[in-house]
Amino acid sequence: MTTNGGFEPVFCTIIPPHVLDTLAQHEDPAFAEPARRTLERDAFERTHRRLTTVLGAPTVAPPRDAAADKPQRTIYDARHHQDLPGKKVRGENDKPGKDATVNRAFAGLGATFELYLSAYTRNSINGEGLPLDATVHFDENYNNAFWNGEQMVFGDGDGEIFLDFTIPVDVIGHELTHGVTQYTANLTYFGQPGALNESMSDVFGSLIKQYTLGQTATEADWLIGAGLLAPRVTGKALRSMKEPGSAYDDDLLGKDPQPGTMDGYVRTGRDNGGVHINSGIPNHAFYLVANTLGGHAWERAGQIWYDVLTGGELQSQASFTDFAKLTVAAAKARYGDGEEQQGVLKAWEQVGVPTS
Repeated sequence: MTTNGGFEPVFCTIIPPHVLDTLAQHEDPAFAEPARRTLERDAFERTHRRLTTVLGAPTVAPPRDAAADKPQRTIYDARHHQDLPGKKVRGENDKPGKDATVNRAFAGLGATFELYLSAYTRNSINGEGLPLDATVHFDENYNNAFWNGEQMVFGDGDGEIFLDFTIPVDVIGHELTHGVTQYTANLTYFGQPGALNESMSDVFGSLIKQYTLGQTATEADWLIGAGLLAPRVTGKALRSMKEPGSAYDDDLLGKDPQPGTMDGYVRTGRDNGGVHINSGIPNHAFYLVANTLGGHAWERAGQIWYDVLTGGELQSQASFTDFAKLTVAAAKARYGDGEEQQGVLKAWEQVGVPTS
């Protein structure tokens, strides 16, 4: 494990700022006001995250039975306020209640814990049994979910564009994987390393969904956030790893801007240098590797990506090329000169990222 100079957790949301910016400019207040409120709250949380990084976050002690490799989950209810964490409504040994949002959050934390433990023998987000906390029903009509460096937070959505953010398990896995990256490669949240940071979360978020459903690479839909968009939205998800740029094409949201190859790489100062946009390129590379190798994607393809994320050689300022080279090396180190390495080489070639 490497910290690349120390943990620097960033504020990471599932809905990109450029999507909320578009909605905030709409003439209908039913669409604009929730987006503006969400942007304002995100800005506050982002500033809070930076201050916590400078001042130092409180140390979280591992649970007493961390060695047992069991999750330690706690769900809180913000009751549509903004104070975190809120009122505790479910602990690890409590039975499910009547609130479906609480139950989904609890299950999603567990699914994420299970994938990392079963597939990669990683005990929770930090590898040392970190308790998993989440707050649901955050704020009013809050159109986002985020990992703030210490816990998960879920909005209920506005019901017009976005539904409850606990619905897609891959959204939960995506955000918690930002925590895994925080405790390992600590990828800088800007430009290409930021896009890699986002891509890592999409990759393992998708793998968590596939693991939960028992799907092979062929059976998986490779969509991020399927089920999150309200019925009036013309789209199927937030992003597609199989076909970047095809997730939605809507009169309110616009068209999915993700490129699938370097030919479409977007240079922008928005969204931390396009971290949610250009992540489509490494996302597509992973899909291609997983599809080529077949079977369960969390096994060989996921293992290669996990080896790079946690192996200690991936630097915080890594470019796409740096990461691609490491995946080739990781495939050879674990599987030799076989179809795994060839699959990785071909995938990066297809998306236009050099490996030599």
